[in-house]
Amino acid sequence: MAGAIASRMSFSSLKRKQPKTFTVRIVTMDAEMEFNCEMKWKGKDLFDLVCRTLGLRETWFFGLQYTIKDTVAWLKMDKKVKKQILDEKIYCPPEASVLLASYAVQAKYGDYDPSVHKRGFLAQEELLPKRVINLYQMTPEMWEERITAWYAEHRGRARDEAEMEYLKIAQDLEMYGVNYFAIRNKKGTELLLGVDALGLHIYDPENRLTPKISFPWNEIRNISYSDKEFTIKPLDKKIDVFKFNSSKLRVNKLILQLCIGNHDLFMRRRKADSLEVQQMKAQAREEKARKQMERQRLAREKQMREEAERTRDELERRLLQMKEEATMANEALMRSEETADLLAEKAQITEEEAKLLAQKAAEAEQEMQRIKATAIRTEEEKRLMEQKVLEAEVLALKMAEESERRAKEADQLKQDLQEAREAERRAKQKLLEIATKPTYPPMNPIPAPLSPDIPSFNLIGDSLSFDFKDTDMKRLSMEIEKEKVEYMEKSKHLQEQLNELKTEIEALKLKERETALDILHNENSDRGGSSKHNTIKKLTLQSAKSRVAFFEEL
Repeated sequence: MAGAIASRMSFSSLKRKQPKTFTVRIVTMDAEMEFNCEMKWKGKDLFDLVCRTLGLRETWFFGLQYTIKDTVAWLKMDKKVKKQILDEKIYCPPEASVLLASYAVQAKYGDYDPSVHKRGFLAQEELLPKRVINLYQMTPEMWEERITAWYAEHRGRARDEAEMEYLKIAQDLEMYGVNYFAIRNKKGTELLLGVDALGLHIYDPENRLTPKISFPWNEIRNISYSDKEFTIKPLDKKIDVFKFNSSKLRVNKLILQLCIGNHDLFMRRRKADSLEVQQMKAQAREEKARKQMERQRLAREKQMREEAERTRDELERRLLQMKEEATMANEALMRSEETADLLAEKAQITEEEAKLLAQKAAEAEQEMQRIKATAIRTEEEKRLMEQKVLEAEVLALKMAEESERRAKEADQLKQDLQEAREAERRAKQKLLEIATKPTYPPMNPIPAPLSPDIPSFNLIGDSLSFDFKDTDMKRLSMEIEKEKVEYMEKSKHLQEQLNELKTEIEALKLKERETALDILHNENSDRGGSSKHNTIKKLTLQSAKSRVAFFEEL
């Protein structure tokens, strides 16, 4: 992982600024920085400045890389910077590009929030290689949709965790961390030598993805060169030395420098940690635990804020509902009062009509008695009187019935008035209850958010020797093996995700735009080449002697 990080730290430009100074632009995974350097500065001066700026303490894991005349090299610490430039390209499959983009978005924007990260929020971001974009008939919106789908799954990961996942995926790319050099074997066959943290690999010039032969560092005893001939001596003395020729003496120097650096890192990873490293690891664990507790605290506060906001919204809803109920109760009370007044007025009118009818009935009775007293004069008068009496009786009977009906109606109106007044009393009581209810229930307080002639490098000297029977070595080997198992389990799940995306976008691929590396990657995938580490592991299962013989026959 350290070597992978180092390979991302590089020059991107070098320009003269003043007679005594010049500017160097350093490019890392997520940042670009410019430094003003003095003309007399050596590589170590610039490297120390970069490490201080980035806050790096494990400086032995890092370096500054550049390219010179199509050859990748590492900045030499004892030479002037001005004499030493970069352009690096690594093949990345389309599906892995989408996954890497999702972790880059997580590191930059934090957790996905649909209300904030709306459609088009990645429109100005350059997250995918142009080669991948041109390979498929897909719009920017379609790419954004797929990146966002994976971005949403990274919820809860801090920025450093997202960056670490990014590097774990990147380091498994076939070309990641590999420096290529043009070489020839004894027959004059043109080949490529690849140097990385795992060892030395031999490639066909047309296929930089899959090595033909691999020699891990633990099988190499000595590396040296004389003029343009480079010699590698295997650990097994019975096996012939491994020789090849490079185009220039300068290239041999670069190869030797890379081999020394990578082997040194290889040995460091297999030695017991020094006291300084142990202290740094302990501090890192404490810092990780502190950050985890801080994230948990922030998550609790966020949850409490969300609950408080929900409670506030519910209270506002209930208050609005109570206001509506109070308005309706007031309107009902006003209607009840109006109805009661109308009923009272109607009852009074009916009562007066009943009295008037009763008075008329009494007058009719008196008239009937008077008529009876005077109806003795003549028969005609008698007959007429009887007829009048009969009519008066009928009229009196009708008036009595009407009076009785009016009296009953007056009683009914009185009862209706009583009921209306009772309804008015109940309405006033309900309004009083609503008016006396507490507007907000007590809430929990919301917490506030917180150079000899023939240079050589002996890989089994006293300074770099190690005993595999040592107890610390066994413990470290067990820890390394455990980490490998955990990494393989994660890689299996990751590979399933990548295969799913690859299948989904395969129908939109434009075959005529596929590059040679795309074709080689697809062929490797069809043959079951799941990862760079598995490929190299298969190659190293062959005996070292057979690998050397195979190289000579190429």
